[in-house]
Amino acid sequence: MTTERTETVPRVDPSTTSGEREALEQWLDFHRATLAMKCEGLDEAQLRTLSAPPSELSLLGLVRHMAEVENGWFRNVLAGEKAGWIYSTEEDRDRDFHLTDEDTYEEAHATWQAAIAHARAVAATRGLDDLGEGEHHSGRRFNLRWIYLHMIEEYARHNGHADLVRERIDGATGD
Repeated sequence: MTTERTETVPRVDPSTTSGEREALEQWLDFHRATLAMKCEGLDEAQLRTLSAPPSELSLLGLVRHMAEVENGWFRNVLAGEKAGWIYSTEEDRDRDFHLTDEDTYEEAHATWQAAIAHARAVAATRGLDDLGEGEHHSGRRFNLRWIYLHMIEEYARHNGHADLVRERIDGATGD
């Protein structure tokens, strides 16, 4: 039996008068909520719908990917936790997009939300100029400001993908 997701995702427009940190956090949360909205009201099969084969891009894959991205930047790079990948492996770096029959939106959404909660907790203890305690695979170090800006860019790009996938599924458009 397939069930549609009907949760209402609260999405708040960022303030036009906030300070730098508040603005960065508001825009990041806005984009996080936008991806969740793109998944609302869809059943498991729809969430697995591919954008345009042979691409393996799906809404479920995007949620899994963003859980990986949250984990990578906030746990590994900012906090230096060396948490590793959630879905990907050395053999399959794009495993977050390569779905199996066992992969579910319920699990992916819960994992993504846990990664977001951890990201917020890790970021809350640092200033925008604070360098991360871990290293990126490039060997470079990044401050929290750069990570916030990159995360906003990452979500904005993938929300564009999510827009197209959602339109393909049921014709729904909009931000």
